[in-house]
Amino acid sequence: MRIRNLHRIAFTFICCIGLSGLSTATLAQRGNDGANGGAVATDRTLQETRIKGGITTLYALDPLARTLCFTDGKDGMVFQNGQVRNRCSHLDFDSYEKGGFTAGIQGGQVGIIIDLGTATDLQQGYGYQETVGRPDGFASIQIRENKTMILGDRKTNTLQELREGGLLFQGESKRVASANASAMIKPGHIYLARIIDTNDPSFQLLVKMLVLSYVPNQSVTFRWELL
Repeated sequence: MRIRNLHRIAFTFICCIGLSGLSTATLAQRGNDGANGGAVATDRTLQETRIKGGITTLYALDPLARTLCFTDGKDGMVFQNGQVRNRCSHLDFDSYEKGGFTAGIQGGQVGIIIDLGTATDLQQGYGYQETVGRPDGFASIQIRENKTMILGDRKTNTLQELREGGLLFQGESKRVASANASAMIKPGHIYLARIIDTNDPSFQLLVKMLVLSYVPNQSVTFRWELL
Protein backbone atom coordinates (compact mmCIF):
# COMPACT_ATOMS: atom_id res chain seq x y z
CA MET A 1 0.00 0.00 0.00
CA ARG A 2 2.85 2.37 0.86
CA ILE A 3 4.52 1.76 -2.54
CA ARG A 4 1.23 2.36 -4.40
CA ASN A 5 0.73 5.65 -2.58
CA LEU A 6 4.23 6.75 -3.47
CA HIS A 7 3.53 5.95 -7.13
CA ARG A 8 0.31 8.00 -7.04
CA ILE A 9 2.09 10.97 -5.45
CA ALA A 10 4.89 10.84 -8.03
CA PHE A 11 2.39 10.61 -10.93
CA THR A 12 0.39 13.57 -9.59
CA PHE A 13 3.57 15.63 -9.16
CA ILE A 14 4.72 14.93 -12.74
CA CYS A 15 1.29 15.82 -14.15
CA CYS A 16 1.24 19.12 -12.28
CA ILE A 17 4.66 20.05 -13.63
CA GLY A 18 3.52 19.23 -17.18
CA LEU A 19 0.34 21.28 -16.89
CA SER A 20 2.22 24.19 -15.37
CA GLY A 21 4.74 24.25 -18.22
CA LEU A 22 1.98 24.03 -20.79
CA SER A 23 0.09 26.92 -19.21
CA THR A 24 3.19 29.09 -19.18
CA ALA A 25 3.98 28.34 -22.82
CA THR A 26 0.39 28.95 -23.85
CA LEU A 27 0.26 32.31 -22.08
CA ALA A 28 3.55 33.35 -23.64
CA GLN A 29 2.29 32.45 -27.10
CA ARG A 30 -0.96 34.32 -26.53
CA GLY A 31 1.03 37.36 -25.46
CA ASN A 32 3.12 37.22 -28.63
CA ASP A 33 0.05 36.77 -30.80
CA GLY A 34 -1.63 39.74 -29.17
CA ALA A 35 1.36 42.00 -29.73
CA ASN A 36 1.88 41.12 -33.36
CA GLY A 37 -1.45 40.05 -34.73
CA GLY A 38 -4.08 41.81 -32.66
CA ALA A 39 -5.83 45.13 -33.10
CA VAL A 40 -3.83 48.34 -33.03
CA ALA A 41 -3.26 49.37 -29.43
CA THR A 42 -4.35 52.70 -27.98
CA ASP A 43 -3.09 54.73 -25.07
CA ARG A 44 -6.07 53.66 -22.99
CA THR A 45 -5.59 49.93 -23.67
CA LEU A 46 -1.94 50.23 -22.66
CA GLN A 47 -2.58 51.84 -19.27
CA GLU A 48 -1.73 48.63 -17.39
CA THR A 49 1.74 48.51 -18.95
CA ARG A 50 2.53 52.21 -18.49
CA ILE A 51 6.09 52.92 -17.44
CA LYS A 52 7.72 56.13 -16.20
CA GLY A 53 10.69 56.26 -18.57
CA GLY A 54 14.02 54.70 -19.46
CA ILE A 55 16.80 54.68 -22.07
CA THR A 56 15.75 54.00 -25.67
CA THR A 57 17.58 53.65 -28.98
CA LEU A 58 15.71 54.37 -32.20
CA TYR A 59 17.03 53.21 -35.58
CA ALA A 60 16.46 55.15 -38.80
CA LEU A 61 16.53 52.06 -41.03
CA ASP A 62 14.42 49.77 -38.88
CA PRO A 63 10.74 49.68 -39.94
CA LEU A 64 9.57 49.17 -36.34
CA ALA A 65 12.20 50.67 -34.03
CA ARG A 66 12.24 54.10 -35.66
CA THR A 67 9.20 55.00 -33.56
CA LEU A 68 8.50 54.86 -29.83
CA CYS A 69 5.40 54.46 -27.69
CA PHE A 70 5.82 56.49 -24.50
CA THR A 71 3.03 54.52 -22.83
CA ASP A 72 4.92 51.21 -22.62
CA GLY A 73 8.39 52.12 -23.92
CA LYS A 74 8.23 49.73 -26.88
CA ASP A 75 8.41 50.04 -30.67
CA GLY A 76 5.57 52.10 -32.07
CA MET A 77 5.10 49.91 -35.16
CA VAL A 78 4.44 46.17 -35.61
CA PHE A 79 4.44 43.62 -38.40
CA GLN A 80 0.84 42.52 -39.00
CA ASN A 81 -0.46 40.37 -41.85
CA GLY A 82 2.64 41.00 -43.91
CA GLN A 83 2.47 44.76 -43.42
CA VAL A 84 3.99 47.39 -41.14
CA ARG A 85 1.22 48.95 -39.08
CA ASN A 86 1.02 51.50 -36.32
CA ARG A 87 0.59 50.11 -32.81
CA CYS A 88 1.21 53.16 -30.60
CA SER A 89 3.59 55.78 -32.01
CA HIS A 90 4.22 58.99 -30.11
CA LEU A 91 7.73 59.82 -31.33
CA ASP A 92 9.48 59.30 -34.67
CA PHE A 93 13.16 59.46 -35.53
CA ASP A 94 14.41 60.61 -38.95
CA SER A 95 11.28 59.84 -41.01
CA TYR A 96 9.35 63.12 -40.97
CA GLU A 97 12.34 65.36 -40.22
CA LYS A 98 15.77 64.18 -41.39
CA GLY A 99 18.04 64.18 -38.36
CA GLY A 100 15.20 65.11 -36.03
CA PHE A 101 12.54 63.99 -33.58
CA THR A 102 8.87 64.39 -34.54
CA ALA A 103 6.09 64.09 -31.94
CA GLY A 104 2.36 63.51 -32.38
CA ILE A 105 2.32 61.36 -35.51
CA GLN A 106 -0.70 59.08 -35.08
CA GLY A 107 -4.41 59.61 -35.53
CA GLY A 108 -5.58 63.00 -34.33
CA GLN A 109 -2.55 63.54 -32.11
CA VAL A 110 -0.26 66.55 -32.56
CA GLY A 111 2.92 67.41 -30.74
CA ILE A 112 5.26 70.19 -29.70
CA ILE A 113 9.00 69.68 -29.07
CA ILE A 114 11.28 72.28 -27.48
CA ASP A 115 15.09 72.12 -27.52
CA LEU A 116 16.36 73.47 -24.18
CA GLY A 117 20.05 73.14 -25.03
CA THR A 118 22.62 71.35 -22.89
CA ALA A 119 22.81 70.94 -19.12
CA THR A 120 25.49 73.64 -19.11
CA ASP A 121 23.23 75.99 -21.08
CA LEU A 122 20.45 75.56 -18.52
CA GLN A 123 22.76 75.98 -15.54
CA GLN A 124 24.21 79.19 -16.91
CA GLY A 125 20.81 80.52 -17.96
CA TYR A 126 19.11 79.88 -14.62
CA GLY A 127 21.99 80.24 -12.18
CA TYR A 128 21.50 77.11 -10.06
CA GLN A 129 24.33 74.97 -8.68
CA GLU A 130 25.01 71.54 -10.16
CA THR A 131 26.71 68.44 -8.81
CA VAL A 132 29.40 66.48 -10.68
CA GLY A 133 28.22 65.52 -14.17
CA ARG A 134 25.52 68.22 -14.18
CA PRO A 135 22.55 65.85 -13.68
CA ASP A 136 20.41 68.10 -11.48
CA GLY A 137 18.89 70.36 -14.10
CA PHE A 138 17.41 67.53 -16.14
CA ALA A 139 16.38 65.60 -13.04
CA SER A 140 14.54 68.59 -11.58
CA ILE A 141 12.39 69.45 -14.61
CA GLN A 142 8.72 68.94 -13.80
CA ILE A 143 5.25 70.26 -14.54
CA ARG A 144 3.20 72.08 -11.91
CA GLU A 145 -0.18 73.61 -12.77
CA ASN A 146 0.67 73.81 -16.48
CA LYS A 147 3.97 75.50 -15.71
CA THR A 148 7.35 73.96 -16.48
CA MET A 149 9.70 74.17 -13.51
CA ILE A 150 13.44 73.66 -13.07
CA LEU A 151 15.86 73.75 -10.15
CA GLY A 152 16.21 77.07 -8.36
CA ASP A 153 18.29 76.40 -5.26
CA ARG A 154 19.61 72.98 -4.30
CA LYS A 155 20.14 73.92 -0.64
CA THR A 156 16.52 74.96 -0.11
CA ASN A 157 15.15 72.50 -2.69
CA THR A 158 13.22 75.25 -4.48
CA LEU A 159 12.19 75.50 -8.11
CA GLN A 160 11.86 78.32 -10.63
CA GLU A 161 9.81 78.56 -13.80
CA LEU A 162 11.45 77.44 -17.03
CA ARG A 163 10.68 80.23 -19.48
CA GLU A 164 11.08 78.11 -22.60
CA GLY A 165 8.52 75.65 -21.27
CA GLY A 166 5.71 78.16 -21.74
CA LEU A 167 5.50 77.25 -25.41
CA LEU A 168 4.23 73.79 -24.48
CA PHE A 169 0.88 75.20 -23.37
CA GLN A 170 0.45 78.07 -25.82
CA GLY A 171 -0.89 76.16 -28.78
CA GLU A 172 -3.90 73.90 -28.48
CA SER A 173 -4.81 73.93 -32.17
CA LYS A 174 -3.50 71.42 -34.68
CA ARG A 175 -1.97 74.20 -36.77
CA VAL A 176 0.06 75.72 -33.92
CA ALA A 177 1.21 72.38 -32.53
CA SER A 178 2.22 70.95 -35.90
CA ALA A 179 4.43 73.96 -36.59
CA ASN A 180 6.61 72.94 -33.64
CA ALA A 181 6.26 69.17 -33.90
CA SER A 182 9.90 68.50 -34.88
CA ALA A 183 13.32 69.35 -33.46
CA MET A 184 16.81 68.62 -34.75
CA ILE A 185 18.75 66.08 -32.69
CA LYS A 186 21.94 67.22 -30.95
CA PRO A 187 23.99 65.08 -28.51
CA GLY A 188 23.73 66.28 -24.94
CA HIS A 189 20.67 68.42 -25.59
CA ILE A 190 17.58 68.27 -23.41
CA TYR A 191 14.11 68.36 -24.98
CA LEU A 192 10.56 68.82 -23.74
CA ALA A 193 7.62 67.37 -25.66
CA ARG A 194 3.87 67.62 -25.27
CA ILE A 195 1.35 65.58 -27.24
CA ILE A 196 -2.37 66.28 -27.32
CA ASP A 197 -5.22 64.61 -29.18
CA THR A 198 -7.63 66.72 -31.24
CA ASN A 199 -10.22 63.94 -30.94
CA ASP A 200 -9.85 63.51 -27.17
CA PRO A 201 -9.54 66.73 -25.13
CA SER A 202 -8.71 64.73 -22.00
CA PHE A 203 -5.54 63.24 -23.50
CA GLN A 204 -2.19 64.81 -22.73
CA LEU A 205 1.32 63.38 -22.68
CA LEU A 206 4.34 65.32 -21.39
CA VAL A 207 7.91 64.03 -21.53
CA LYS A 208 11.49 65.22 -21.08
CA MET A 209 14.36 63.71 -23.09
CA LEU A 210 18.15 63.83 -22.90
CA VAL A 211 20.09 62.74 -26.02
CA LEU A 212 22.97 60.47 -25.02
CA SER A 213 24.37 59.63 -28.45
CA TYR A 214 23.48 60.29 -32.07
CA VAL A 215 24.77 58.77 -35.30
CA PRO A 216 23.31 60.65 -38.32
CA ASN A 217 21.21 58.47 -40.64
CA GLN A 218 21.57 55.53 -38.23
CA SER A 219 20.49 55.84 -34.60
CA VAL A 220 19.79 58.01 -31.59
CA THR A 221 19.93 56.95 -27.93
CA PHE A 222 18.23 59.05 -25.27
CA ARG A 223 16.94 58.99 -21.74
CA TRP A 224 13.30 59.96 -21.33
CA GLU A 225 10.87 60.41 -18.47
CA LEU A 226 7.17 61.17 -18.41
CA LEU A 227 6.20 64.34 -16.56
